[in-house]
Amino acid sequence: MVKEQLSHGIRRADLILAYTFLRVIIGVNYFNHGVTRIGNIPAFMDSMVSAMEGAWMPEVLVRINAALVPPVELIIGVLLILGLFTRGALIACLVLMLILMYGVTIVQNWGAASSQLIYDIVLVALLAGIGFNQVSLDRQIFNKRQ
Repeated sequence: MVKEQLSHGIRRADLILAYTFLRVIIGVNYFNHGVTRIGNIPAFMDSMVSAMEGAWMPEVLVRINAALVPPVELIIGVLLILGLFTRGALIACLVLMLILMYGVTIVQNWGAASSQLIYDIVLVALLAGIGFNQVSLDRQIFNKRQ
């Protein structure tokens, strides 16, 4: 049996395995963010309002965004863990991260911005490598390569 190799001795099977682990790991991260916050959204909203104090954004806008973050994180996490609607989940997550990045940078929280940038890089890598999303419900249900 000949194993398919890409350039420089990299095997496609190893890239598929690495992609799967990275997708599930980031999915677990978002899932747990959502699960830990969804039970107490009012407190999460209050903490976001405090973090955004001094920004130009009206409090009601901060509260609306904060109320949406936990369920979105939870749903995205589940979809990424399962590999279901992976491309859409990654795009939705990048939109979420864009909104969060905007928020932390207008209050000049550069530490949070740096941390979020790491998430962004991982999400972009997963989206760019969507062709390796072979161990997924997308593949099983839709029987297609992304």
